[in-house]
Amino acid sequence: MNRDGDLAMFRNRVLLTGASGYVGGRLLKLLEAEGFPVRCLARRPAYLQSRVSPGTEVVEGDVLDPPSLATALRGTETAYYLVHALGSKDTFVEREYEGARNFGMAARDVGASRIVYLGGLADESERLSDHLRSRIQVGRLLAEGGVPVIEFRASIVIGSGSLSFELIRALVERLPVMVTPRWVSVTAQPIAIEDVLAYLRAALEMPAEGHRVFEIGGADRVSYGDIMREYSRQRGLRRWMIPVPFLTPRLSSLWLGLVTPVYARIGRKLIESIRNPSIVRTGTAAEAFPIRPMGIRDAIARALTHEDREFAQTCWHDALSASGPIQSWGGAQFGSRLVDSRAVRLSLAPEKAFRPVERIGGKTGWYYANGLWRLRGFLDLLAGGVGLRRGRRDPAQPHVGEALDFWRVESYEPARRLRLQAEMKVPGRAWLEFEAIPDGNETVLRQTATFDPHGLAGRLYWYALYPLHRLVFAGMLRGIAAAAQADERKDDTETRLSCPSEQDRRVGERDIR
Repeated sequence: MNRDGDLAMFRNRVLLTGASGYVGGRLLKLLEAEGFPVRCLARRPAYLQSRVSPGTEVVEGDVLDPPSLATALRGTETAYYLVHALGSKDTFVEREYEGARNFGMAARDVGASRIVYLGGLADESERLSDHLRSRIQVGRLLAEGGVPVIEFRASIVIGSGSLSFELIRALVERLPVMVTPRWVSVTAQPIAIEDVLAYLRAALEMPAEGHRVFEIGGADRVSYGDIMREYSRQRGLRRWMIPVPFLTPRLSSLWLGLVTPVYARIGRKLIESIRNPSIVRTGTAAEAFPIRPMGIRDAIARALTHEDREFAQTCWHDALSASGPIQSWGGAQFGSRLVDSRAVRLSLAPEKAFRPVERIGGKTGWYYANGLWRLRGFLDLLAGGVGLRRGRRDPAQPHVGEALDFWRVESYEPARRLRLQAEMKVPGRAWLEFEAIPDGNETVLRQTATFDPHGLAGRLYWYALYPLHRLVFAGMLRGIAAAAQADERKDDTETRLSCPSEQDRRVGERDIR
């Protein structure tokens, strides 16, 4: 594309739905990095606002609310449709269809040029699950409005944080011996998240004409069992799979809900779709795009190599957090990671609510049970670790890459976010993250401890210490909130002392006279 074409394209605002989800969140960062003006549609704008660049617009809306769609779509040329209703408690198919119809009609009414949609890959002639059938039908309903639709149908998406990959990861990490039903041998064509994003980005430059469907997949056709074996090989884990003929997808989904309970609602719908092969049958994507997707070995290697950075960006469960009230999770599991996430609401501006977090560690301490933190540091020294002796260089502000007691600052955004990676001796990897989320005149301060255990030893470590961790993490968040409120009272007192009242000024004037 020539320079004039590039400038014309960059003047056109892009609407992105699903920006709080896994694929949408990564696409948002890609578009922002390239300078595209982006508008995000979100049910909870406050949750997303702290995660976007200053030039990105966030508007409140829902695909089930047509008036909000008209407002969000107005002035945009390309609209990405990356939402689904898998997380809904009631039947999701009707909600999927209603949202797609609303979006297609609203895009037509405002004169949008194209809709880009990411759906699921399957052979339509087969008997499909409700999930796969709805994914295909959503593409048709989007096109009913008359706006050109570029539809990508993808197989399993491989990337740290994607739902399918995290399901595989959870099973391999947790179970040394796996009883594998027939569906584990079903063929798929998994595709790396980087390649999915490349297709979505390339759609911006494709001529918009009618409803065009592109099947996309990686370079290899493999079974789900092959994916698990390759994952265990790269993680250095020995796993045994015992095939059995009688576990149906339905029974498997119920078993999955027991093994990985966080997936009880979404995982069952996904597992019931696994009986259908998801392989590319047409070469239209290869003909239309200069993209050559990587194979399964490279896709898993990249996911494992870059998982820390990717996990810090987005994860599939972020979309669930954005869809309802801000909540806390004590001892939850996301994929192979174990999470303790807590939140408190403060009637303070984000910069004031976050001030104690920026001072954490070193001489300030950890706001609760500092004796236990010192004991943990001493035990770490005995085990050959760094302990708490390093402290922190700057007592008021963290700096990326610097040590902070037995943590290291992985990322820092002033008044918004602090993420620490553990450098103490643990059987796995650990992070501690704080985030200030504006919500009207208040701020939600979220504290999340994440542990990625290595094998059974790591899980035993987490669960053995969980009662103590729960006590310490809850107390730490209360201490941070109390410190923020104390800072606010101190600021108010200093303001009153430095700014005398009208009555005090009159008294002072009489004294002078």
